Order: sequence, then structure tokens, then C-alpha cells
Amino acid sequence: MKSMENIIGLKDLRQNMSTYINKVSKGNEYVVIKKSQPVFKIVPITDEDSWEPIVDFTKIIRGGVDINDVLAKL
Repeated sequence: MKSMENIIGLKDLRQNMSTYINKVSKGNEYVVIKKSQPVFKIVPITDEDSWEPIVDFTKIIRGGVDINDVLAKL
């Protein structure tokens, strides 16, 4: 059974997103509820999880990119 401190309401999550992001990045897990029903669980990403970036959003060019460049990188 989960402790009450690890159960949060969806509204609380929306209003305090940055706080929960920081807590999850430090290892905390939360069950999110809506209307007293569990909806989803937030857990930190572990080394076991594979994460492969698809798009590097830091390199987006205003005005778009040539489709041939996109296809060449696929």
C-alpha cells in the first residue's frame, strides 16, 4: 500500500509541476489520482531505461529544413 505522501491529485501535479519534476529526478515515485481513482504513476528514468533522442530541439532552424536533409539522417 502506498503512503499518502506518494499519492497526489492531478490538480496538485499541474499546479506544482516543477516541484514534482525535481522530486522525481531525485528518485521519488508518485501515483496520480483524479476523482479518487488512480490514473497513472510517475517514476524516475533509470539507467535500465533506454532513451534515444529522436529530434534535437536545440538545433531547430527557423523556416524549416530541407526534406532531403531529414530523409538522409533517417
